[in-house]
Amino acid sequence: MKTEDKPVVVREFESRDEQDVRRIFSEGMREMVTDTAFRGLRHHPESLLIYLVMTVSGVWISACWWVIVLLPVAILYARYYFSHRVTLSSTKHALKTDMANIERFYTKSPGSCVWVAEVNNQVVGLVAAKQRSHEVVELKRMSVHHRHRCQGVGMALGRKVVEYASTQGFAKVVLGTTNYTPAAHNLYRRLGFQCVGVTNGYTVSAAPGPSLLERLFYRVRHHHYELELEHKEN
Repeated sequence: MKTEDKPVVVREFESRDEQDVRRIFSEGMREMVTDTAFRGLRHHPESLLIYLVMTVSGVWISACWWVIVLLPVAILYARYYFSHRVTLSSTKHALKTDMANIERFYTKSPGSCVWVAEVNNQVVGLVAAKQRSHEVVELKRMSVHHRHRCQGVGMALGRKVVEYASTQGFAKVVLGTTNYTPAAHNLYRRLGFQCVGVTNGYTVSAAPGPSLLERLFYRVRHHHYELELEHKEN
């Protein structure tokens, strides 16, 4: 697999990769803020209807022209603010748990592993596999540096997880994503995954409990993907 005629090398995570892995993961999570707040808005007609009612009600009550301008701006800002807050909370939670001790959570855990992708000896992406049951492994934490996307890095990382799951005797690979970017979903489909369900209004488990405002301004679609593996009989 190559990116701009430069070979992509996928290898197992080493302790020297920790700083690069956490940086790429954190940067990828920050990009989810605008993705959720703005790109995802059109996927939630119920939210658009609520915001429209709020705007019309505000205009009707105040009868001020500036409300027509400021209220929609305030609503969009609220979506960005709560998207940022929830995403930041989720990122901090990850950096205190599995991403704080990658070796213990993945490389030293049975049925689990982490890989990094390198271009010119620089780490540009990561992905993890985590055993969920005797037959199921989950693809987690896939992230690629923005300068190396759409260049085969994600495909190389995804194939490594599928290859690992197959050689380890797992029957299924699963993953969940709240990404609205078409490229991400196209990647999973090209790897052979099928979307088996969508959860609306998904909130991260790191949050102690979504507040009313978070429920109103932070709504995402959590796509559930599965890949059934075929094992050849010897």
